[in-house]
Amino acid sequence: MMQQYSNKSAWAERWPAPAKLNLMLRIVGQRPDGYHLLQTVFQFIDLCDWITFHPVSDGRVSLQQAIPGVPEADDLTIRAAQLLKAVTGCQQGVCIEVEKNLPMGGGLGGGSSDAATTLLVLNQLWDLQLSVEKLMELGLTLGADVPVFVYGYAAWAEGVGEQLEKIFPKEQWLVIIKPGCHVNTKEIFSAKHLTRDSKSIKIADFIAGQQQNDCVEVVCQSYPLVKEALVDLSVFAEAKLTGTGACVFAQFDSELEALKAFKSLQSKWQVFLSKGVNQSPLIAKLKG
Repeated sequence: MMQQYSNKSAWAERWPAPAKLNLMLRIVGQRPDGYHLLQTVFQFIDLCDWITFHPVSDGRVSLQQAIPGVPEADDLTIRAAQLLKAVTGCQQGVCIEVEKNLPMGGGLGGGSSDAATTLLVLNQLWDLQLSVEKLMELGLTLGADVPVFVYGYAAWAEGVGEQLEKIFPKEQWLVIIKPGCHVNTKEIFSAKHLTRDSKSIKIADFIAGQQQNDCVEVVCQSYPLVKEALVDLSVFAEAKLTGTGACVFAQFDSELEALKAFKSLQSKWQVFLSKGVNQSPLIAKLKG
């Protein structure tokens, strides 16, 4: 049972919005409406944006500082807060302060995670008493990755990514490269040569090592920087693409190995040292 936050000090707290990786991605079909049917594994990492919610008396929802290039009305935290108000009739307002650490356009889910943190925390601060299931349902209207951040646990996902089952992959050290490009996800999923008929597998198959990403070939053809990052990272360990990218990652059993790779790659790439976690830092904090 999640702790209920309603006192004034909770409004001043910083709330984590963690990144995620797709540890594998299989495209096993396509629906009549064009959406692809997927099998993927989500795992959180301990790299986070941080969000602070400030109460306001006039019922308005606003950002303390807009992200450059993103109109305030389009910001996912604003849309999440407005959605909660619309669904519940809540008259309260909030000013949202976002400390942005996650790279944009890298496939780490930063915007989706910010939205999920907004849904979960304002549900408590505004005492709306919506269930996690309802918040996941609302989150799906904001973006396909929002439900897993609301769910809060490493998950095996199917469908268009919304059918989630808890899973416990190894929590390894990670080195993540963010190439200096933004991958257009729609373009990748529209590509003529994308594999769309991979055989469905079971969780046991993933654990046994079937961890391919069906998007790698198409992404590398269209984005040479992603291919170069995979080559550079593969010197140290098996390099993988998360989702459609642009970020690539490698897993390490020890912090020392990961640190060695991190330091070697720093001079050329934007690189992050992190660790995989199977419980979202946000869920850990909400549980108190």
